[in-house]
Amino acid sequence: MNPESTLNQLKTALPNGQLPNSFGVYYKNTLVALCHALEDHILQTSNPDPNQQPLVLVTFQEGKWYLQEAERYYDLAQYCRHVAIAALPDSGFINHRTGQLENVSLVHLDTSDDLIQEWNLIVLAPGYTAMVLCYELSEEEYLPQGLPSVDTERKFYGLWTFDSNLVRKSAEILIERIQPYNPELANQLQQQHQQIIGTTSTTIPDLSGVVSRIVTYLQTSQQELITINRQARELRELEGQAKRVSRNINANKLQAFLRMAQRVDERDPYNPCASLQVSALCETIGQLIDLPTVRLRRLRLAGLLHRIGLASAPQEVFTQTPEEMDDATRALWKERAVIGGRLLEAMPEIEIVKNVVTHQLEHWDGSGKPDGQQGEEINIKARILGLVSYFQELTLPRGKRPALSLSEALEKCQQFSGTRFDPQLVESLSTVVRLTEMGLMQLPDRPTQLPNVWLEENSSVNQIKSNG
Repeated sequence: MNPESTLNQLKTALPNGQLPNSFGVYYKNTLVALCHALEDHILQTSNPDPNQQPLVLVTFQEGKWYLQEAERYYDLAQYCRHVAIAALPDSGFINHRTGQLENVSLVHLDTSDDLIQEWNLIVLAPGYTAMVLCYELSEEEYLPQGLPSVDTERKFYGLWTFDSNLVRKSAEILIERIQPYNPELANQLQQQHQQIIGTTSTTIPDLSGVVSRIVTYLQTSQQELITINRQARELRELEGQAKRVSRNINANKLQAFLRMAQRVDERDPYNPCASLQVSALCETIGQLIDLPTVRLRRLRLAGLLHRIGLASAPQEVFTQTPEEMDDATRALWKERAVIGGRLLEAMPEIEIVKNVVTHQLEHWDGSGKPDGQQGEEINIKARILGLVSYFQELTLPRGKRPALSLSEALEKCQQFSGTRFDPQLVESLSTVVRLTEMGLMQLPDRPTQLPNVWLEENSSVNQIKSNG
């Protein structure tokens, strides 16, 4: 990655040089989707008060400006205090009506400026900040295949975040890069930036909608890649396996397993919706780290079935902490994942889900069960399930232990970051908890999709539906 890029300058400016866990390599269509999600949030939550409207800084990669995007920014500018667009002079802005708007400033980049390889979107508003920073891979980094001939196969180093410190620092970096082109505009943008920092938001920002849109766009763009990616054959094969699982979703064995999982929840007086909540939060974490749709589907099902190994457990398992249990009950508790996996062996069609359930108690440092798997050797879905099930259980009472708040439960998880749990996943969970405690989203209490048998049989689900 070029050291002069906005992305790399941000990394250098951070105290520990650690970019957020959303940093990675993104395909072109995913990048467009992320930007559209943030743009749609502005369009759908517009405020007539100019002092509450956002400042938007955007750069467009060389040769990648499209007429429909120009039209998007015409609409977007109606709800922004100022939009600064940096692109090559031949991008079409000069003649497009967007470039004629009073609150739109154009910065004509020089062809020698490395900024033409970036696609950035920075949103600064009273009450919230958001951004997407991206830089395209160099021709050498595309080797051995070379530059892709299909535009949607282009790749970018990138990240997206709502972290105000990161967004504001990136804005300062980008404004500094604009300064040589137009010092007066750069000073104006810096003044507006400072005004926004000093302005109190008149409403509590609700980012749950934009988070949901980001997740939806990511899922949609991932589905589009299935038909265009060079690994399309492998992905189609995975999709085919998922469809076969879907066709069997109402098979007798799976119905029996789902009912068995429901019965486990019904026996738990302290945590009667454990399977629903774990499945829902697993799905959210999976979406934030951009798991493909096929894997999300399996993760949802593993969440619903994660306690099936307790189907024949004594009642003490649900009313006592492990420290309070006798030796026999504690031994069963420790083997619950293996027992659940053995039960699910009866249905080969969901072998991958069975493996996720079996390995949910593996530890990042290799000290877990049943196989002592370590680090990324542990399936990502099992890592998510193990973290989320532990966190969810802490938020409800058990035996003599009271329920912990979300932040207290998170702190417990953070104590095991790098030993029991994947540090990156703990960071993803931390993001969800922070947004929830700030009132910017609601902690999910049920997955986006549920088998019909669950809806028909589980009275707790019906209660949830009637309440909300």
